[in-house]
Amino acid sequence: MYGNPLLRETMSTKTISTAMARQLAASSAIQGAAIIGQPGGWSVILRVGVKEQLLGTQRTDKPRTWRSLDRCVEHLKNEFQITRIDLLDSTNFSDALIPGGKFRTDAAERLRNVHGAAAHDKWFRQQVELGVLEADDVNTTWISNEDASESWAKRRRELAGSADGSAT
Repeated sequence: MYGNPLLRETMSTKTISTAMARQLAASSAIQGAAIIGQPGGWSVILRVGVKEQLLGTQRTDKPRTWRSLDRCVEHLKNEFQITRIDLLDSTNFSDALIPGGKFRTDAAERLRNVHGAAAHDKWFRQQVELGVLEADDVNTTWISNEDASESWAKRRRELAGSADGSAT
């Protein structure tokens, strides 16, 4: 019935994998796309020939679900060059997490921590670079370890004396 061998391969499964959908898109076999809202996110139905099939995950025959509609559309544009969506059905969409879903409430905080650590690392590297530049500068005045130790010992004696109430 179908002349395209890629189409025959997709008929044997319930979903189309991303790799197969890429091949179908490259051969211009995908004739339409619909985004369907479900509890927990959004799924994609691709029209290939006269058949409509769900876009599946990479290693299983389960439909792929995106929690964000923006990410779903971005995926269709980037992976399959699909820029026109035939149908957007949000009738059954719900933000509720589907059982067994991977969404974690601490993801935003974890990302903030990662960005904070990266910002601190950048600052720290800048400070080290400034320190090295200062150390290499010929106008930098160096203090010997003995002079620094003597200066701090004197300062500690002064602080200890003021804590006792006596002046030195």
